[in-house]
Amino acid sequence: MTLDALNHLSQPELYTTLQQCCGAHKWVEQMIADFPMTDETALFTAAHKHWAACTPADGLEAFSHHPRIGDRPALHKEQAGVVDAGTAVLNELAVLNAEYATKFGYIFIVFATGKSASDMLSILKSRMNNTPTEEIKIAMAEQGKITHLRLEKLLS
Repeated sequence: MTLDALNHLSQPELYTTLQQCCGAHKWVEQMIADFPMTDETALFTAAHKHWAACTPADGLEAFSHHPRIGDRPALHKEQAGVVDAGTAVLNELAVLNAEYATKFGYIFIVFATGKSASDMLSILKSRMNNTPTEEIKIAMAEQGKITHLRLEKLLS
């Protein structure tokens, strides 16, 4: 989709399209308020600015729109690095994902692009040692990267 096409979507269509990039209602609404965008730089600047203004509650809403790392249906989309993972790695990811969700109250969020299953498993293990305050900040930063990539893909 081109930026021009994005600028000409109806408000409901724009909402649905932007929500595919980030599931936080506040972020989507703030983005819509900035349309039409003059150029791609303005789009990415607005996306970053509005995500930075989001609260942990907004982050949790965005996270709820993600599959768990290692979930088989998600593997061919943003988690391509997990496709060739062995059963043992996928099983360990599943166990640690459950432990993470129990500890923090939301799914493990990581910018998966370019990372192997082993990389993501290592990151997950290390982040299990974080405090809830530290972890929500990290997860929200990862969501920001994911949103940026999704916007890039939308415009390609």
